[in-house]
Amino acid sequence: MTERLVKCPLCKSGHFLNYQEIKDFAVSKEVFLLNKCADCQLIFTNPRPTEDAIGPYYDFPDYYSHQTQAKSLTHWIYNQVKKKNLREKLSLIESLTQEKTLLDYGCGAGDLIQIAQNHGWKVSGIEPNPGARQIANQKTKNRVKESIKELKKNKEYSIITLFHVLEHIHELRKTVKKILTHLNSEGYLIIAVPNPESWDAKKYGSLWAGWDVPRHLYHFNQHSIQQFQQIFNLNLVDQKPMKFDSYYVSLLSEGYIEEKASMIKRYLNAVISGYQSNKLAKTQNNYSSNIYIFQKK
Repeated sequence: MTERLVKCPLCKSGHFLNYQEIKDFAVSKEVFLLNKCADCQLIFTNPRPTEDAIGPYYDFPDYYSHQTQAKSLTHWIYNQVKKKNLREKLSLIESLTQEKTLLDYGCGAGDLIQIAQNHGWKVSGIEPNPGARQIANQKTKNRVKESIKELKKNKEYSIITLFHVLEHIHELRKTVKKILTHLNSEGYLIIAVPNPESWDAKKYGSLWAGWDVPRHLYHFNQHSIQQFQQIFNLNLVDQKPMKFDSYYVSLLSEGYIEEKASMIKRYLNAVISGYQSNKLAKTQNNYSSNIYIFQKK
């Protein structure tokens, strides 16, 4: 079942145009239409599967974020880099506040909240996927809920993170507003999203793995992030790159270009593309994925 949007999911403008058709290479092989808002520049899938109908689109072996065991060389490399990224994420949140309370929205298998909990943080997670939620609860002694609605209304956190999660949320405005009710007045909202204006996105075009339709419902550029902070009354206090993403997305994109290409060729091309993307991103912060750090005004 699909739904057609008549307004931009971010700014509610009715002024948007067809942008591009993108194929779901990972699961369905269906083609989805992207629209681009003329006002806030958000790119969004329209029409899109409903929240109740999108589950099967996540059902494929290479959806790594909920996996714990390496099943291929790519998966093993992904897990090694994930461990490094977890240390960097922990270092980031610990640099921002002395009050160690963390909510990880879309926590997957609970890796971030587990490592934070081991370093003295009081943690909570939100994860709708039942399999991932079960794993996360085993790691964190049942600190993960299915929905944010299950949190106590007066529960607040000094850090709320959404690492590659915002682009998956159907009720975008409603959910962000709800999340912000749980952020304390001095706290930080940390969001990481892919960047459709990165060099690797432009290189691969419709074959860019960062589109990841229909799982990725939205795509934020620098302008739409600025609009995001205005709409939700936030201050963007810092921005950081996720440099590994250019290599990983390039590797997946290389597979879409030539499915029968050798893994050596894919890895070599991905390393070259990832390096080039990061090199050219330095001037305007147009990395393959960016981390945005907000505070309430």
